Amino acid sequence: MTTPTAAPDSYFQRTGENRYKPTAHAQGAWHADEQHFSPLAGLIVHAIDHHRTDPASTDPGRAGRPGTSLALTRISFDILGQIALDEVEVTVETVRPGRTIELVEATVVAGERAVVRARAWFLAELDTAAVAGTHDRPLPGPEEFEPWAMNGLWGGGYIASIDVRRRESAPGRAAAWISTPVELVAGEPSSPYASFIALVDTANGIAARQAPTAWMFPNTDLTIHLHRRPEGPWTGLDTSVSFGPTGHGVTSTVLHDRQGPVGRAEQILTVRPQQRG
Repeated sequence: MTTPTAAPDSYFQRTGENRYKPTAHAQGAWHADEQHFSPLAGLIVHAIDHHRTDPASTDPGRAGRPGTSLALTRISFDILGQIALDEVEVTVETVRPGRTIELVEATVVAGERAVVRARAWFLAELDTAAVAGTHDRPLPGPEEFEPWAMNGLWGGGYIASIDVRRRESAPGRAAAWISTPVELVAGEPSSPYASFIALVDTANGIAARQAPTAWMFPNTDLTIHLHRRPEGPWTGLDTSVSFGPTGHGVTSTVLHDRQGPVGRAEQILTVRPQQRG
């Protein structure tokens, strides 16, 4: 494994057309030699954005063509194994092109192994303001939450890089606002989608049901549904964690920005006791 770049201002540095090297800020919380999935999820959205807007692309799904505006409404990530804190390649293709509905797929390869597969649905935007509404209640703003030193519970460069404001109701139940001063890819602007989604996977750590020193509960997926475009720089997480009796769990989150709820996220967990060494 190559040593991660200790860049002070980004989670990744571009090393090629589709290749990115993580910095120390991308270090994971469970193991020091792996990436935290949160910034990697943002990187995948960043790569999808570039794929869809590249005017030189010959892919039929690029967004440079004229037509109805499409918005990201769902993205699902399958995490296929531990992701080493090393260079990755992100390739993107349009699976189902269209002017009103589009499906894009991304694959992350580390070494010679696929470590993440993601699928993103884009749907046409039109004016539905007259019927807009949700039963999800808005969170109070981040200034009404107390700062939380998340690195007192979790380790790793990613956790150390974020600003967290949290309210805990009970083990497995908490709400938090998260932001970061660290840019996603060095020298490259990120879309509001990429910046927002780059913080969502943190949900599994802000509402732990059990101490991570005694139990492991990593997620093997992340699925996000959005009913409107999120706006930064804060990502709000209203999170509940459930553990079942046979080694499985679910982290469920209502996602917010300062204007209110924007969608939901779900993570499936593998729950097991920490091995005592």
